Amino acid sequence: QVQLVESGGGLVQPGGSLRLSCAASGLTLDYYAIGWFRQIPGKARKGVAAITSEDGLTKYQDSVKGRFTISKDNAKKTVFLEMNNLEPEDTAVYYCALTFAPLPQLEERLYDYWGQGTQVTVSS
Repeated sequence: QVQLVESGGGLVQPGGSLRLSCAASGLTLDYYAIGWFRQIPGKARKGVAAITSEDGLTKYQDSVKGRFTISKDNAKKTVFLEMNNLEPEDTAVYYCALTFAPLPQLEERLYDYWGQGTQVTVSS
């Protein structure tokens, strides 16, 4: 059974940085993609960034391009989301998810496995 565990959320001031981690376990295939999504109360979950495990292809939501960077450590089966220059609008619960689709995807419906989420709050 695939399991995903997020960590690294917290409270940060505007302009600050956070690094989220997503550790995967129970994987029997080497080729997959992991995406980061975020959700604020009353709103739909939205894809933020995604990366494929084998060739490191990435995809970003337009609002985070240039501020967020997704990366991976295949040996540890862990994906990171480096978030810089954070804005109050980035406040949300951040989830990582896994899909066996061949390309990085930001569509929630394509993902089969989800973590429990980690809260990110950007506030002064």
